[in-house]
Amino acid sequence: MGLDVGSRTVGIAISDQLGWTAQGVEIIRIDEDNEVFGLDRVVELAKKHQIVGFVIGLPKNMNNTSGPRVDAAKHYGELLQEKIDLPIDFQDERLTTVEAERILIEEADTSRKKRYEVIDKLAATLILQNYLDRNGKLVKLLKL
Repeated sequence: MGLDVGSRTVGIAISDQLGWTAQGVEIIRIDEDNEVFGLDRVVELAKKHQIVGFVIGLPKNMNNTSGPRVDAAKHYGELLQEKIDLPIDFQDERLTTVEAERILIEEADTSRKKRYEVIDKLAATLILQNYLDRNGKLVKLLKL
């Protein structure tokens, strides 16, 4: 399961059973400031889709340094680990939101309002797909 964690939403994606393709599932509304993280819904989806692990996007800076959003993504991973005992890995997600917006504008000709409603789900899909492509499908998650 791929997660694009923001301060207000978490985009969710899952892979097919063979670990070849990622598909967006939903966007969970959260409130990071008030420590409302939507973890129960993530766990519910994980059980429903029988996932074997999580891939959380790390929004590194373009110069490969880590900032507060990287810390927030890692913290989310720690909180998730407390809720469900499945492997968690992280995937560099630089430019995935930019790529998602480009896809929605150029390829899908999506309105601004509709882009806002689906961009985090598409970003989660790109994070998971990049992970699957780069790491030999589900092998790395299963070995953790």
